[in-house]
Formats: sequence, structure tokens, C-alpha cells
Amino acid sequence: MRTVRNWFRDTTGGLPRPFWYLWTGTLVNRLGSFVLVFLAIYLTRERGFSDAQAGLVLGLWGVGGAVGTTVGGTLADRWGRRPTLLTAHLGAATMMLALGLARPLWAVGVGALLLGMFAEAARPAFGAMMVDVVPEADRLRAFSLNYWAINLGFACAAVLAGFAAQAGYLLLFVVDAATTLVTALIIFTRVRETRRTTTPAVVRGAPAPAGTWRTVLTDRVFLGFVVLNLFGALVFLQHISMLPITMGESGLSPATFGSVIALNGVLIVVGQLFVPRLIRGRNRSHVLALAAVVMGVGFGLTTFAEAAWFYGLTVLIWTVGEMLNSPSNATLIAELSPDELRGRYQGMFSLSWQVAGAAAPVVGGLVREHAGNAALWPGCAVIGALMGVAHLVSGPARERRAAQLHPPAQPVVPVTAVQPPAPAATEATVTVPVPAP
Repeated sequence: MRTVRNWFRDTTGGLPRPFWYLWTGTLVNRLGSFVLVFLAIYLTRERGFSDAQAGLVLGLWGVGGAVGTTVGGTLADRWGRRPTLLTAHLGAATMMLALGLARPLWAVGVGALLLGMFAEAARPAFGAMMVDVVPEADRLRAFSLNYWAINLGFACAAVLAGFAAQAGYLLLFVVDAATTLVTALIIFTRVRETRRTTTPAVVRGAPAPAGTWRTVLTDRVFLGFVVLNLFGALVFLQHISMLPITMGESGLSPATFGSVIALNGVLIVVGQLFVPRLIRGRNRSHVLALAAVVMGVGFGLTTFAEAAWFYGLTVLIWTVGEMLNSPSNATLIAELSPDELRGRYQGMFSLSWQVAGAAAPVVGGLVREHAGNAALWPGCAVIGALMGVAHLVSGPARERRAAQLHPPAQPVVPVTAVQPPAPAATEATVTVPVPAP
């Protein structure tokens, strides 16, 4: 019992109060995140859209998210984290209801575009605020705890949404909007602005301090990491777009899909809090490489799945890769980001997810339509293996850049060891009588 208490204290203790308010907002928001999980099923079964049309709508969501993360990252650095989060959540709640009420394809597409823009504009501000409030030494724990909350909410939402959809798909949109508003209320009442507003001194004749998107776009080390994440996201997001359609072809119901995909959240809820201790002190590049390979294997095995239990097994496998990937990714982004550009760096990283969100359903749909599952899922395994090699090759350069931006604190030397003695004492100890000639 004492061991459990010590583990719990080591895992959760010492984190600042603003982090726990952000954590609570994450949990509430994810508990109601019904729509994205079931959007592909809603569009094809409830609305009668084709696979290509459903892929187009999901792609428009991703396009809107790409715009949102770019604008959100800039606003987080210039306007502030808190107002950016509030605006994004209020806009997302409004557009969630609008999307649920939309009927023509063009209206659904516009609704998905605007919803993606508002929903994803919150990501850079949230990530920057998390880095702002949590000391560097505690970030691995903090990001793991936040990821745990995301997946606890996701696991519950996936199961509840499967049953809620039977009562009417509009209910999914209403609950999702309501939880988004609750998250906005928590931030508005409990979290203060965390952006630092110090103005660096400008030396005459010196170039202006870096503080624009150009800085991010010329950071080749960081952009290489972003590109790798883009390919990983293209694989990972197939569980939202193509996996439900594939399971439907196997004769499985939406409720079964909800239960199977909930295994992802259940495993993370059970095991994610142990991950920081498991990977602490290990080479991050090796961890990320292993995560990419395991995730690729999990999606690749979907080729052979027909029954619900086999689909569940594949979900559990790629979830292990996801669990290893997420905290290592989050801490690395924080260390590769200059303090004054955290919002933009978070925005660029989130942009890779949005580009993948736009491309994954389109590419996945085209591959399935023209080459079938026998090409789609093994292709995911190949991408995972190539990513593993790329992480091993590029890892040392990333670690060098992180060390340059955030060098380890120098040991504090005791004052008594470096200060000279007081003048009087010096005279008393070094003055020696000189004999008279």
C-alpha cells in the first residue's frame, strides 16, 4: 500500500495548480468528444454520402484545422494564451451545433471547415500554456498525465457515443458543444494569462530579435521532426477515417466499433501513468523509433482482421506505440521551442496533424478504392518502419539543438568558495613582519 502511495505521489505530486485546471478542462472536453469519432459513420450511414464525399468532409475539417493552428499559434504569442483559448472554444461550440444541423453537402463541408479551424486554434495556445506553467523537470509527468486525461475521456466518449448515436446523431453534436463550453468556463474562471510580456532590449545596429514565422520555417531540425510526425499522423488517423469503414464492411455495427476503439483509451488509462518511469533516462530517438515501428505493425495487422476481437488486438498493439510516442513528442517540442515562440512552434507541430487530418481520409479512401485493404494497411506498416529508421538518423541533431536552446543548469558554487576574504582578514593572514636590514 505504501508503494502505491509513493508511486501516486511521484506521478502526480508537486505539479502547479494551473496545470490541474488545464487537465480538468482536457478531461471534460474529451468526455464529450463524440463527433470526430463517429463523423465518418454519420456521414455515410445517416446522411447517405459516399466514401469519397465523407473523405472530402473530413479533409475539409483538416484544412480548417491547418488554418486554425497557424492563426492560433500566432495569436497565442501576440494576443495571449487565455483569450485565444476562450475564443477558439466558443467558436468551436457554435460550429459544432451548426454542423449537426447542416443538411446539404456544401453546408456540411463549410461547417466541418469552420469547426476544424476553431477547434484546432486552441491546440497551440493550450500546449504553450502547459509549457509555461510546468517546470522543465516535471514536463514528462505533466504531459503523460494530460495524455492520460485525453484518453480517459476518449475511452468513455467512444462507448457512450455508440449508444447515443442510436438515440439520434444530433445528440452527439449537442453534448460535444456543451462540454466544449464547460472547458471554456473552466479556463475563464480558473486560469490566468501565462504569456510572458517582457520586451527584449534592442541594440542599435543589431538585427531585430527573431519572433516571426520565418524563424520557425528556417529551423530545419525542427521541421524535420514535424515532417516525421506528419507521416506518423497519416498512419494514426486511419483509425478515424478508414478503420470504421473497414469494420463496417466486416459486418460490425457502430456500437461494436465504439467498443473496439475504446480499447485504445482503456489501455492508455491503465498504462500511461507507468510510461514516464519506463522511458525516463532512455534515448528519446530510440523510444520514438520503437513507437513508430510498433504503431506500424498494429495498423498493418488490420489487413487480416475480420472479427471484432482481432480488430481489438490490432488497436491494442498500435496503442502501445502511441503511448510511447506521445510523452516523448511533447517534451521534445517544448525543448526545441524558443521561449518567445512557443505558440508558433506548437502551431507548426499541430499543423502537421491538420495536414494529416486533411490528407489521411482522402489518401486512405483513394488507396482503398483503387487497391483495397491489402494495400492500405500493409502500407501503414512500411511507413512505420521507415519512420523508425528516420528517427534513429535524425535524433542526435535534435538533441544537440535542444541542448543549445535549453542548456542544463550549471551547478551553484558556494559563495565562500569563490569570494576573497575580507580585507582585514587578508592583512592579518598574509602580512608577515620583514626583518630590519
